[in-house]
Amino acid sequence: MTDAASASAVPVSDAGTEPTDAAPSTFAELTTIRTGGRPRLLLAAETEDELVATVQDVWASGEEWLLLGGGSNTVAADTEFDGTVVRVLTRGVSVEHSADRVILRVQAGEPWDALVAHTVAQGWSGIEALSGIPGSTGAAPVQNIGAYGQELANSLVAIDFLDYESGERRRIPAAELELGYRTSLLKHGLRGLVVAVELELWDTAAEASVLGGALSRPLAFPQLADALGVHLGDRVPLADVRETVLRLRAAKGMLLDPDDTDATSAGSFFTNPIVSLSFSRTLPESAPRWPLNDPELPDRVIPLDDYYGIGPVPGATLVVPLVKLSAAWLIEHAGISRGFRLPGSRAAVSSKHTLALTNTGGASGEEVAQLARFVQQRVQAEFGVILQPEPVLVGLGL
Repeated sequence: MTDAASASAVPVSDAGTEPTDAAPSTFAELTTIRTGGRPRLLLAAETEDELVATVQDVWASGEEWLLLGGGSNTVAADTEFDGTVVRVLTRGVSVEHSADRVILRVQAGEPWDALVAHTVAQGWSGIEALSGIPGSTGAAPVQNIGAYGQELANSLVAIDFLDYESGERRRIPAAELELGYRTSLLKHGLRGLVVAVELELWDTAAEASVLGGALSRPLAFPQLADALGVHLGDRVPLADVRETVLRLRAAKGMLLDPDDTDATSAGSFFTNPIVSLSFSRTLPESAPRWPLNDPELPDRVIPLDDYYGIGPVPGATLVVPLVKLSAAWLIEHAGISRGFRLPGSRAAVSSKHTLALTNTGGASGEEVAQLARFVQQRVQAEFGVILQPEPVLVGLGL
């Protein structure tokens, strides 16, 4: 695959840079939920070589460390972080074309939504429904970000990774990252630095010349299809998908907006629980649930000499049917309404969506954690489900 554009990485946004005389120095300034104290040492890297060298030096020191991108998925305590924080500020996207596909190598510090906006403008489909998700591209594989029927796993080819344990830099294919619902090997066990992310998208240029415009991937989320006035599986103009997703996210307070107090959050604070089908049947019939796997096994021919009329058959694979629940439904039906806050607390449940916990002004990290613990306890007491936090907690525990 060759393309003249692949010779250099072109930044798609200069978002996130600050004047040197106004550089942030605390987690409260560096995160979207605006809580947290000062790291003992704060470093920043703006080029790939500088980033790798800086991280290697920090690791060699043996001190505690933390990598920070857009700060949209981090909630920190207000005490000093006794270690080094490295801000990932690298920018650039290189491009290679192959038939109807386009391969992007995206620097880890590139703001995710700026990347999505760029791909939509270029007529490249595959991540348009992930519009409006804050944070950096390098953090996207850690959570396997997803929304409105798309996940990063659908487009991720590989990551350029610097391994903390071995010190080796290697390319890890997406298939080896154990990507799942809001999780990956990067979140559970594999420590290191995502240097860059490789994505494969569809180049709609050829079909656009016939159809009259760049179309999205087939829509896979009912709410998005309804908002667009079409059916599941339909394809619509890329720009329409992005505009509609941004509108839907804004209505839920899930879009960064300095004029929206509900946007001072870390996004969805809890993941949707995944439980067994049998457990889900203990919940009220009105509780939303979505099947995650097919429990049916293929038929097997068993020789009579190997079967004695009782089961299970030796060697048979047991598949436990799983379902995904709605954390928002569980929270609301545990008696916690939108806008709820503990007495005297400056942390609150979003007035637009119960999945988000917000900083209404001057809240501490511990106030956010207290509210989160209360929500967990209420849901567990009511339904027997323990909600799991989605953000990275620094110096805090639930």
